[in-house]
Amino acid sequence: MACFLVPTAEAVIAGVSKKVAKNNEKKHETKEGKIPFSTKLGWLTKMSAFGAILLAFEHVWHGEVVPFFPFLTNAVNPKNRAEMFTEMATTGVLMAALILVVWIGMLVVVHFAEKKAAKEVTES
Repeated sequence: MACFLVPTAEAVIAGVSKKVAKNNEKKHETKEGKIPFSTKLGWLTKMSAFGAILLAFEHVWHGEVVPFFPFLTNAVNPKNRAEMFTEMATTGVLMAALILVVWIGMLVVVHFAEKKAAKEVTES
């Protein structure tokens, strides 16, 4: 129904955060050999946007999203709105949280790879 709106909101928030981080990185010197945090936020933005697109496609495929106002079929009937908000609160939040957990896992892997690369450079 509307669960794709939660990862969409996550993508928008991550995109705005990326812009802010990029502006801060221009003001401050970053360490050489490290991936800038704005780039890492870009990964989150892309992952969230792609997840939202996949969910939206699935909802269009099943006829739950239509090309006319109010766009969501369950938004027409007030009784179905509660079901729509429940899906957003469960499936949408779960999808956004899963994307965030995978992204954090990526950050951990990158952190250790950067540490290993820095150690190899100092040993050389």
